[in-house]
Amino acid sequence: MESHEALYNDRILTLAGGLAKDDRLADPDASVQMDSPLCGSRIRVDVKLAADGRIAAYGQQVRACALGQSAAAIMKAHAAGKTVGDLMAIRDAVEAMLKRGGPAPSGEWADLAVLEPARNHKSRHASILLPFKAVVRAMEDAAAGRATGTDG
Repeated sequence: MESHEALYNDRILTLAGGLAKDDRLADPDASVQMDSPLCGSRIRVDVKLAADGRIAAYGQQVRACALGQSAAAIMKAHAAGKTVGDLMAIRDAVEAMLKRGGPAPSGEWADLAVLEPARNHKSRHASILLPFKAVVRAMEDAAAGRATGTDG
């Protein structure tokens, strides 16, 4: 029970509880849905890119556990203005934190440290990583659509 309590702490529950679970964009440049078959979590990420390739607007629809919801809430708070490289770096840092004992992200992304207790719960990693993987794929799809002159 102690491990479960550490995993679902007050900060995680607050982040998850404050998430707008259906916050889609009306006209995204790209939209990507990703699922975690292990736990049943699902996220749809919408992105609108600025002329310089940074995220101008971010939307999402989240069906996940409190950990996945918390990760999505943190992504929502910080996605605007980021490049695909920025988001690849944070995706890789979160994965390293969870799977390889790496340090929690710092600076703007320091809130992600709240997810450190999930290190020992491998079945939760996929749900936590969904927003990070989905936003990178959405940005790549949007950039590819621009390059070919099609919508994502």
